[in-house]
Amino acid sequence: MHINSVKLIYFSPTKTTERIVKCIARGIRIDTDTLIDLTPPEVKTRDFEELHDELVIMGVPVYGGRVPPEAAKRLRRIRGNGAAAVIVVVYGNRAYEDALLELRDLAVEQGFKPIAGAAFIGEHSYSSKTMPIATGRPDTLDLEKAKIFGELIRKKIKDIRMPYEMSPVHVPGTFPYRKWNPPSDISLVTDQSRCTLSGICADVCPMAAITVNDTVLTDRRKCIMCSACVKNCPSGARTWEDPWIKRITKWVSRKSKERKEPEMFL
Repeated sequence: MHINSVKLIYFSPTKTTERIVKCIARGIRIDTDTLIDLTPPEVKTRDFEELHDELVIMGVPVYGGRVPPEAAKRLRRIRGNGAAAVIVVVYGNRAYEDALLELRDLAVEQGFKPIAGAAFIGEHSYSSKTMPIATGRPDTLDLEKAKIFGELIRKKIKDIRMPYEMSPVHVPGTFPYRKWNPPSDISLVTDQSRCTLSGICADVCPMAAITVNDTVLTDRRKCIMCSACVKNCPSGARTWEDPWIKRITKWVSRKSKERKEPEMFL
């Protein structure tokens, strides 16, 4: 199979997924001609050209062992038309459970042919100085493995005549997918004594849920608990204080003591 270019499609509020898919592309060593960042809120109304003969690297984070519903919604705006795809999920060192299978199924539903898949580790969205979870990941070792994964994909592509001749790559997971129903009335707290009204939190929010004027207001109905505002606030003014989030963070921290390594499927 001859591939002229690689397209990257990703939803990455805290940038860990973006870093992984870009590193995989470097390992493939084919020009990346398009980056389709599904993270900004304006993407929800954007029209995309249909894909055909490109290789696509499709990446999303894992929320509760699943593909984030908002990421799935935005991915459904893109048609693959038989384009070969590499599917990638990035999780916070606990477990990715059904997320990779769900992403594979979604890719097939949208007309892609998943020829490879992987699960990588990134710093958990709820990681903090007091409760660190996979801090600093993906690290140098992770990124080196991502590049190696890209090299393996390059070798596999050479042996494929046409992607439609292949069955979708086999990946772990179960169907029906696990249930993930987080509370819908949770949002972050802004420490007014630290807040400088920089507006960065509003700029990075994938849901346009934050308004900054003389104070910071968060629309709880829109918030997907991605922590992009927490990771990017220059003064550390955005924090999680909700009891449910604190319980989940402690539980994930206990389950994530042992370092997990990337898993690749070809």
